[in-house]
Amino acid sequence: MESGSSSKGFGNGRERMKGRQKPGPWPPQIEPFVPQTDHNPKELKSWAKRTGFNPNFSGETTVSSIDERDPDERTKAPAATASVAAAGGGGLDLEKGLGRRGEALTKRAEIEPILGRRRTGNKNRGIEINPVPRTNGDPENLGFNDNERRVEKDEKRIGVEPVVRLKDEIRRIREERPVRANNDGWNGNGFGNRAPAVAPVAIDEDWKKDEKKGEKEVEIDMFSESPEPEQPPTYRPGGLRCGITDNPGLAALIFYGMQHYLSLAGSLVFIPLIIVPAMGGTDEETANVISTMLLVSGVTTIMHTFFGTRLPLVQGSSFVYLAPALVIINSEEFRNLSRNKFKHIMRELQGAIIVGSVFQTILGYSGLMSLLLRLINPVVVAPTVAAVGLAFFSYGFPVAGTCVEISMPLILLILIFTLYLRRISFFGNHIFLIYAVPLSVVIVWAYAFFLTAGGAYNYKGCSANIPSSNILLDACRRHADTMKHCRTDVSNAWKTAAWVRVPYPFQWGSPTFNFKTSFIMVIVSLVASVDSVGSYHATSILVNLRPPTPGIVSRGIGLEGVSSILAGLWGTGTGSATLTQNIHTIDVTKMASRKALQLGAALLILFSFVGKIGALLASIPLALAASVLCFTWALIVALGLSTMQYTQTASSRNMIIVGFTLFISLSIPAYFQQYEPTSGLILPGYFIPYAAGSNGPVHTGSKGLNFALNALLSLNMVVALLVAFVLDNTVPGSRQERGVYIWSDSRAPDLDPSFLGSYLLPEKIGRYFGWAKCVGS
Repeated sequence: MESGSSSKGFGNGRERMKGRQKPGPWPPQIEPFVPQTDHNPKELKSWAKRTGFNPNFSGETTVSSIDERDPDERTKAPAATASVAAAGGGGLDLEKGLGRRGEALTKRAEIEPILGRRRTGNKNRGIEINPVPRTNGDPENLGFNDNERRVEKDEKRIGVEPVVRLKDEIRRIREERPVRANNDGWNGNGFGNRAPAVAPVAIDEDWKKDEKKGEKEVEIDMFSESPEPEQPPTYRPGGLRCGITDNPGLAALIFYGMQHYLSLAGSLVFIPLIIVPAMGGTDEETANVISTMLLVSGVTTIMHTFFGTRLPLVQGSSFVYLAPALVIINSEEFRNLSRNKFKHIMRELQGAIIVGSVFQTILGYSGLMSLLLRLINPVVVAPTVAAVGLAFFSYGFPVAGTCVEISMPLILLILIFTLYLRRISFFGNHIFLIYAVPLSVVIVWAYAFFLTAGGAYNYKGCSANIPSSNILLDACRRHADTMKHCRTDVSNAWKTAAWVRVPYPFQWGSPTFNFKTSFIMVIVSLVASVDSVGSYHATSILVNLRPPTPGIVSRGIGLEGVSSILAGLWGTGTGSATLTQNIHTIDVTKMASRKALQLGAALLILFSFVGKIGALLASIPLALAASVLCFTWALIVALGLSTMQYTQTASSRNMIIVGFTLFISLSIPAYFQQYEPTSGLILPGYFIPYAAGSNGPVHTGSKGLNFALNALLSLNMVVALLVAFVLDNTVPGSRQERGVYIWSDSRAPDLDPSFLGSYLLPEKIGRYFGWAKCVGS
C-alpha cells in the first residue's frame, strides 16, 4: 500500500472522529496506526508526533464508542459478541478494578480481517475494539507480555489515570460513593478494595440523553499517553501538601508538626479538665495531669511512627476511655471519700487501664486481631465510633450552659470558622479551618478575661476563690457554679505550678488492681481497637497508600496496647489510642509527613517538662472547655458515620442496622442510667448518667460483677459495638453491600512489595519483632 493511501486512511479516521460526538474527557480517542506491510517511515513519525503515540508501551488497548454498522451486519458476529461479553466487554467489575495485568480484554476475541479490527455487537449495542500488537507471531497473544509490569510503573510515573465509562454500571455507581482517585500508589475502592486508583465515573448530560434513547456504548481509555512521558507531574496526587515520607526542610517540618497538634488541641488537653475536678483533684494536680498527657502523647506518637502501622497518626488520651473513667470515678465506693480522693481514684484507674492494655497488646501481637478483622466492617465501625461522641450529650451543653455568655460565642465562632470561612486561604493555608479550635479558644478566653476583670462575676458576700462556705450561704449558692465555670482567675494552677517538672511513673502511687474495673477496661479496649481499625483504613486512603495488611493492623493494635500501658504507669487517667480526629486533620491540612509528626511530638515532650504550660491550660474555664468539646464530640459522630461511604448507603439492610444500632445504643444506657443514686445532692446532674455502675438493675451473686455489667451496659459505645457486630455478621448481604474492608495481602502474587514499603519496619528494628505473629505481613 502506498504512503498516499495510508495518509488518506488516516485522514478518513480523523474525519470520523471529528464527525461523531463522543462523551468523555479530553483528549478524545484517536484511532491507532494499524500495522501494515508497506508504509512510509516518515508518515509513521509524523502520525506518532500528532497523536502522542509512545513506542515504549506495549499492550495499549482503546475501545471506541459506537459501531455504526447496519443492524444486519451486526448479527454476523454472534460468537465475537459472546466472547467479549464473557470477558467483561459490556461492563467491568469496579470492585476489582480494571483487572490484573491487563485482563480487561479477553484473549479469545475474534478478529475481523478488515484492518485487523475486532467487532462485537447485538441488537442494541455495537462495540468496536482496535487491535493490540501481536507478539512472537502468536495470534492468541494479544500483547500481554512480560513488559506489563513496566507499563504499570510507567503509567504511574507519568500520572495517568484510567478513565472508565460504563453505562451498564451506572445504576450501581449512583448508589455507591465514588472512591478517591489518585495516580500514584494504590487505593481501595468504595468497598475498601485493593485495586488501582480508578477515576470516578462521570456522567454528563449527553450520556443521560443517550440513556433515555436506549443507546448503549462503552468507552474505555486505559492508557492516555502523554507526548512527553519522561516528565513527572508537577502536582502531588490527592492534593497532599506533604507526603508520608517527604522531608520539606526543618522550618516546614516544625510548621506542619505544630499545625497538626494545634488542630487536635481539643482532644489532647481537655480531658483532664473534666476528670480531675470530678476526682476531687486540685488545680495543681490538673496541671500535672495535663503535662503528663502531653508527655505520653508525644512518646507514644513517635513509637507508633516507628513500631506501629507507621501511618501519620497522633496517639493520645482517647474519648473512648473517658466515659468508663467517669463511671469508675462516680462509683459509690469513691463518692464519700474526702481525704486523698484524687489519688485513690487515679490509682484505681491506673490498674484498670494497665490490665485492659495488656489484653489489647496480646490481641495485637498474638495475631488474634488479624482473625477478628474478618468480622469488623464499616457497618460495625460507623455506629460504634458515632456512639463514642454521642455518649457525652448529657455532659456537653449542660456544663457549657452554666456560662452561656462565653459558651455560645465560642460555639458560634467555631462553626463560623469551620463552615463559613473554611475556604479563606492565606499563603495556601486555610487557617480558619485548620486552627478553628485554638483561634476560637484564644478569642473567647480573652473575652472572658475582660468579663472577669470588669466585675461581671462579682457577687456581694461571695469569694472569688469559691471556698466551700459559698455553698452554705443562700446568697452565694446559686452563683457558685457560675463563678466556678466562668471566671478566668479561679484556678490557682499558675501560682502553684513549678516552672520545670518532669512527669514520672507511679507519681500518684502504686496502681490498684480490681476485677470489676479491670473487666470494664478490657471490654473498652476492644472498642478502642475497632475505632483504630477504621482510622487506619481511612488514613491509608487519604495518604495515597494501599490499605495495610492484617498483620500491620495487628502490629498497630499491639503497639496501642503498649502505649496504654505507659499511660497507666504514668497516670493520665485514660488509655492511649489513635485519635479519631486524625482523619479530619489530615484531610484539611493535607499534611502526611511522618517526620513532621515526629518533630511535633518531640516539641510536645519538651512542653510537658515546663510546668507553667500545663498550668496555663489548666486555667481554661470549664464552660469554655465544654463548649469546645461539644464541637469535638459532634465531629467524632460525623467521622464515624462517614465510614458508611465505603458501603451501599442506600441499602435497606445497612440503614436498618445502623439506625437501630444508634437508637438502641442511646436507649439501653438510658434505661440503666435511670437508676440514680439515693441522693441527688451527691453528684451534679451531668454526672448522674455515669453512676449506673453502682445503682443499675443487674443483680447477681457477685457485687463486683454487678458493677461491671451495669457499667458496661450504661456505656453507649459498648452497646453499639455489640449490636452492630452481631447484626452485620448474621444478616445476609453481599460484600459490596456491606462494604467489607479488603486489606492488602503480602502473599498475593500480583502485589508489588514496594507498595507496602511505607508500612515496613526499619530493618534494624524489624528483626526484634520476629517473635510476634503476623506483625510484618
